[in-house]
Amino acid sequence: MTEPLPDPFADQPDWAPQPPRPVEIVPAAGRVDLRGQRVLVGLPGLGWRGDLRADEKVVQNSRTYVPVIPEHEWYRAESDQVEVFAPLVPIERVWVETLGSAASTPTVDGGGLRLVSLDAPAHRPPTPVFEADSVVGRRVVHMVGGVEQRDLRAVTETYSGAEGDICVRVAPEMEWYRWAWRGQPPTTLEVPVHLLWVE
Repeated sequence: MTEPLPDPFADQPDWAPQPPRPVEIVPAAGRVDLRGQRVLVGLPGLGWRGDLRADEKVVQNSRTYVPVIPEHEWYRAESDQVEVFAPLVPIERVWVETLGSAASTPTVDGGGLRLVSLDAPAHRPPTPVFEADSVVGRRVVHMVGGVEQRDLRAVTETYSGAEGDICVRVAPEMEWYRWAWRGQPPTTLEVPVHLLWVE
């Protein structure tokens, strides 16, 4: 008998949940609607800054700018309907986070050094929470039956839940930021780590 034994889990799609679609980063210049989009700003060869949101483009003296707001201020403006300061950034220095296709999800090689180009911002592929070193405050994706629940933040590190599962408590991002500006603790949900991915 030289044939290998069949894999008993090969036809069970829920044995290992599929990763969420990866975040891809594209130049803002090609985008029409920027309001509320997650963006990064920076200069090739210098570096990038994230956790920002964009507002609608503005044209001044034939140059196009993007009002860029720190994400916590954007959520406060949306929640409390207040105006916040938004510096104007030249559109060629703004990149937008978009969702790629599931087919373009790169495989995680198990760590190690990963070199990137300094010509544009790079983004890591989705990482299973159980492989992350720390998750508090990080953006996570909850995979429920192949459906992605995004705009969540991890509120705890991994811990042993009441049912014996290894879990992380997550909160909607709006409530995560409201916790900072109002001191109002968020509503959290206990999620087993095998259903969570760091975005």
